[in-house]
This record gives sequence, C-alpha cells and structure tokens, in this order.
Amino acid sequence: MATSTPTTDPTSNDPKVAASALDFLLIELVPLAQRIAADLHARDTALLSQRLDRDMTLNVSTAAVAGDKRQSVKSEAQKADGSEVGTTGTTARSEAARQGGPQDEDEEEEEDQRQEDVLYRLDALGYRVGLGLVEKFSANTPRPTTPLDMIKFICKDLWHLLFRKQIDNLKTNHRGTFVLTDNKFSPLSRMSVDRSRGLKGAEEALRLAQPFLYFPCGVIRGALAGFGLGVSVHAETVELPQAVFQIRTVGQ
Repeated sequence: MATSTPTTDPTSNDPKVAASALDFLLIELVPLAQRIAADLHARDTALLSQRLDRDMTLNVSTAAVAGDKRQSVKSEAQKADGSEVGTTGTTARSEAARQGGPQDEDEEEEEDQRQEDVLYRLDALGYRVGLGLVEKFSANTPRPTTPLDMIKFICKDLWHLLFRKQIDNLKTNHRGTFVLTDNKFSPLSRMSVDRSRGLKGAEEALRLAQPFLYFPCGVIRGALAGFGLGVSVHAETVELPQAVFQIRTVGQ
C-alpha cells in the first residue's frame, strides 16, 4: 500500500489561511497601527493632564498658605510703620500669563511623534513575523549559509509565502548591499493616484504608500536575523505599485 510522504517545501500547496484574508490583513495593518498609536497617545495625554492638574492644585494650595503667612507678616510690619496694606494680585496675573499662551504650539511635534510610533510598531511587528516564519518553514530544510543564499531565500520562498509571488529583480554589489525590486507589491496594488491633481496627487499617493513598506522591511530584518545575519533595510516606492527594498549587512 502506497503512503504519501509529507512535503518539506515551505511553498507547497498546504495553505494555512485564506489568501484574500491575508491580503486584507496586510492592508489593514497600517490603519490598525495608527489607531493604536492614537489611542495610546490619548491615554498618555489624559494621564499627564491629570497629574499636572493634581500637582498644580497642590502647588496652588501650598502657595496660598505661604502667601497668607507672608501677607500677615507684611501687614503687621506696615501697621507698625503706619502705612496701608494694598494687594496687587501679581501672583494671580503671573499665573494667568503663564497659562494664556497658545495651546497648539506643539501639535505638529506630537503628530510627528505619533507617526514615528506607528512606523516603529509596524517594523517591530514585521520583525517578529519574519523571525517566526524562518523558524517554522526552514526547520526541515537546509539553512542557507551565505548572505547571498539568505537573500535568495527571501526573494523566492519567503516572499511567495506572504505575497504569493517572488521578487522580480535582485541586484547586489557583492559587498553586503542588496536591492530587491517587486514590480507589483500587493499591499500597494490596490492604491490609486488622483490624476486630476497632477504632480501633487502623485506625491500624495507615494506619501500615503510609504507606511505600508515598514512591515515588509521588518519581515526581511527578522527573517535574516533568524539566519544570524544582521541587516538594515530601507524601502521606497517611486511609482505605484512598485516597491524597492535596499538591504545592507551590518558594518557595511
């Protein structure tokens, strides 16, 4: 009786998740990371505001007690000299002046910080995914031993697992730098350009597409780290849906 032997090919026809569901998940990662960053920022802002209010209340109470004592001493001294006591409200006016400045002067800086948090979160998530995929799908196959073979694994096997296609072009200077080009990167394939806005529309589309490249950058870093190769990864798109990934080994 013939028995089938289990395949060790990581790209074999043994799907673990619906392809469409995976596509939607990859597309939704960026909005999800943005919502998480916004929620965390709102929570931190609320906690900071509560702490500042509490500290201000304590400071005002302490200042009021100290002010009463100083005023009492001053009054006694002025009475002894026969002079009248007058109140100017300098402290109150100074406090109002300190709090009367523009409230939104740091909004742009906060927005930049939130954007950095989103990109860092996407890259870190991709790193964990890449590391896990290498551990799972290379367990029963010989591991690549040279940087070039590791990059080829990314281009052929890993890319096919995630995006159901291989990298279209691989270039290297044989000194630790590799350039991977995907001419139809699936997370960008559903994005469009508002041609009616001309150059501004194209620039806006490329700007919106950039966050979608951080997750695959993390995947590449994590996968190569699983092989013991430290790298830095930079990605860009100059024309949708093309994506270009530049990989540099650490120390190059």
